[in-house]
Amino acid sequence: LMILYLVGLGFYAQVVSLYRELPAYSSRIAELADVVTLRVEEMEKSTFRLLVPRRIQDRVKQAEAPPKDAAPASRQAPRRRSAEPPAPVTPPVQEVRILQERTVLLDFIFAHLGSVYDILLMASFVPFLVYFMLSWRDHVYNAFVQLFEGQAQVVANKSLEGIAAMVRGFVVGNFALGLLLALISSLLFWVLRLPYPLLIGPLSGFLSMVPYVGLPLAMVPPLISALPIFTTMPPYLLVGSSVAVLHLLALNLLYPKVVGSRVHLNPLVVTVALMMWGVLWGAVGLILAIPLTAAIKAVCDNVGSLQPYGRLLGDRLPAEWR
Repeated sequence: LMILYLVGLGFYAQVVSLYRELPAYSSRIAELADVVTLRVEEMEKSTFRLLVPRRIQDRVKQAEAPPKDAAPASRQAPRRRSAEPPAPVTPPVQEVRILQERTVLLDFIFAHLGSVYDILLMASFVPFLVYFMLSWRDHVYNAFVQLFEGQAQVVANKSLEGIAAMVRGFVVGNFALGLLLALISSLLFWVLRLPYPLLIGPLSGFLSMVPYVGLPLAMVPPLISALPIFTTMPPYLLVGSSVAVLHLLALNLLYPKVVGSRVHLNPLVVTVALMMWGVLWGAVGLILAIPLTAAIKAVCDNVGSLQPYGRLLGDRLPAEWR
């Protein structure tokens, strides 16, 4: 408890310090944005000079050049003045409407309004789904078991118990791996002399667990933290490469061992499952690869004819097979 209290106290102190340093981060980000804008403009001009023919460049320069001044008044031909000056005409009052420029976020929402609506609609069902799954769990469990008779009912009961234990092990394994990555990331950022290691370490560690986009998301906290102290590119490359190596080790080495041992799948099966379900379903496949494979193993372990396949997927063999 004392260790948790000290860690929480350090985390809170770094959050307060980061809040005080927000103006410095804002000014640094604005400077970087100006530098990037200038670099982009220079690249555009260089590309224009290299790819566009010379005659077209001359025409563009002539078109952009300001018009020449009119001839002096002494050289202009005298104009006759009319006998009576025309009466001034009052111009009609024009209606002016001020249109507010939409932000980038609003433009994105309007462009993908249908997709955003579908995502929000599906997300609105999640709280109700969780509530009904918890409140009707026993009813669904008993009703499902009653669909079978005799020995099949016993097999179904054991299979459901195995799947429930697998889900618990999967959640605990992912959380344990996230804590391990958070600890290693905090130590790594402390060694690299980055500010707020207790804050950005857990953020980077748990973001690294996100399928598909875990690597770029894990790089964001340390790179932002390094903005006020580094002004050259090599330190940023060192930070990014360190996070990338840690992410690859976690995904390819630690994940099969830590999570696979919790659901009793051998590391080879975990790796092949991640590859296969990732190819089939993309990011969703990477999330569901371990639960689906472990659920298949739980069913195979309790069906007599399928038990050899369960042993093939598992991490343990009977003593007489060794």
